[in-house]
Amino acid sequence: MRVPLAFCLTLLGLLTMDLLAQERQVDPTWLHRYVPHLAETASDLTSQTCHYTPILGQGDQQMRILKSTTRFGELRLDAHGICQSALYDREEEIVFVLEGNGTLHYGGQTYPVRADDFTYLAPGVKHSLANDSERTVRILVMTFKIPQRISLSPPSPQPKIINLNDVKEENVDGHPTSVLYRLLIGPRSGKRDAIDEAYMVTSFFWMDFAPGGTNFPHHHETAEEIYLVLEGQGTMVAGSGMDGIEGRYAAQAGDSYYFRPNCTVGFYNQNKPGAKAYILAVRAWAPLEEPD
Repeated sequence: MRVPLAFCLTLLGLLTMDLLAQERQVDPTWLHRYVPHLAETASDLTSQTCHYTPILGQGDQQMRILKSTTRFGELRLDAHGICQSALYDREEEIVFVLEGNGTLHYGGQTYPVRADDFTYLAPGVKHSLANDSERTVRILVMTFKIPQRISLSPPSPQPKIINLNDVKEENVDGHPTSVLYRLLIGPRSGKRDAIDEAYMVTSFFWMDFAPGGTNFPHHHETAEEIYLVLEGQGTMVAGSGMDGIEGRYAAQAGDSYYFRPNCTVGFYNQNKPGAKAYILAVRAWAPLEEPD
């Protein structure tokens, strides 16, 4: 039997549309990465003695999903290693020393940094990180792009470097008392954080969960957030299931999660004696897309 040409063309069109529909991917509302399983990659910071592991953002296969965050990753400096210098015209940066003692080169001056030190680096200042010791140094680096419509102030002539242990733990209004916070870096208009100099970062903070503690699942309509579990085990809340039920996932040290604006986020610590959990988190304002 001879099939009409018009029918064949219609069938071909339907099959083509079906294939295109199958290839189209919906952007996820959250991302998960287990840091020990991630591979190093080349970046603008790397050298023969400075190695970069992308966790989220630049170097990650789903980097386009992030709104304001451009980089969230780990630098590993060999003994006497040094990273490439960087100067970002419209990006701000946060540095947190995970392990070891190093040196921050900032605006032609050098400053010692040690484990649990953190600092804010404003746009417009040339800087780099180095290791003057015999031991490996590990540093968490985060960068955030600043929209053109935001006016920039002259950068500070020297960075404010503070140690985590010098920031008091405290409860935060509206949050359960089963989690204590160290408020590390906040916006320029704020007065509650150890460093209030950021343009896009609304909060960089440390959470200390008591046994059975939680920060209660919640969401931020105009901000994206990243969690990095530094110690402990528990249950991470990421998004929702059917009928608004929390999406719960077993979490351990080394897990990192990215949450898009309006995505449910939270954590439940193990409910047993002595169970402690520590999470380092950063939240950044995610403005609406600007027209081309």
